[in-house]
Amino acid sequence: RGLTDISLLERFIHLRYVDLSKNKLKDLAPLSSLTQLLWLKVDGNLLTSASMQELPYLQVISFDRNRIMDIEGVTHPLLANLSLKENKIETVLGLSQDQLFSLQVLELRGNKIKTTAGLGISKLKKLYLAKNTICSLEGLEEFEQLETLHLRDNKLEALDGFSDSMKCLQYLNLRSNGIKSFQEVEKLQVLPMLQALVLMENPCAEERDYRLEVLSRLPQLQRLDKELIEEEEREEAKKIRQARKEKEK
Repeated sequence: RGLTDISLLERFIHLRYVDLSKNKLKDLAPLSSLTQLLWLKVDGNLLTSASMQELPYLQVISFDRNRIMDIEGVTHPLLANLSLKENKIETVLGLSQDQLFSLQVLELRGNKIKTTAGLGISKLKKLYLAKNTICSLEGLEEFEQLETLHLRDNKLEALDGFSDSMKCLQYLNLRSNGIKSFQEVEKLQVLPMLQALVLMENPCAEERDYRLEVLSRLPQLQRLDKELIEEEEREEAKKIRQARKEKEK
């Protein structure tokens, strides 16, 4: 509606669900009196910061398609789902584990993030970082509860940074990166629960016997590039793995 001023909302202190998407808002200060707020959507505005007065019951916020540069000042204690898609964020520093101990889903796709260093939110279950410029993975050992990691359309050429402490990671999307060799894929062996891997549109996916090469290194996979692993593939990969072990001996 082209709104620039929402001061009228200050008196509606019992509001729980507020959608202010597609306006021209630069300031959310009037929302600080809405202490019962559970859900807030402010997509497609002119906000340059995600910082707000702490709201005790707020569980879901969406700041998609604004002009936000960093993620400082998000401190809501019950916040479980935070979306900052398609902003101008360059670093993941600024989110505090002490103040965001309920955060489980973080959506940061379509920003300008170069590294995962500094994102110390250990309770996260789903992390979406597609369409950034990430070329190095750092600090992932803290994600002991992470189940889903989405890194499609980045600039990864190496898969260093994964840790055996990531014992819950089941789904990993690495589509459209620069991973050339199966030696890099082998580094994913540290992920004990990995079941679904997406590697299409990487240089290694053009190699001969690509699926068997991946499966021989990661035998626990149930799905590769969205396709279920067939029993014949599993048997064939097992033979390749055994032959490789014999050769190494």
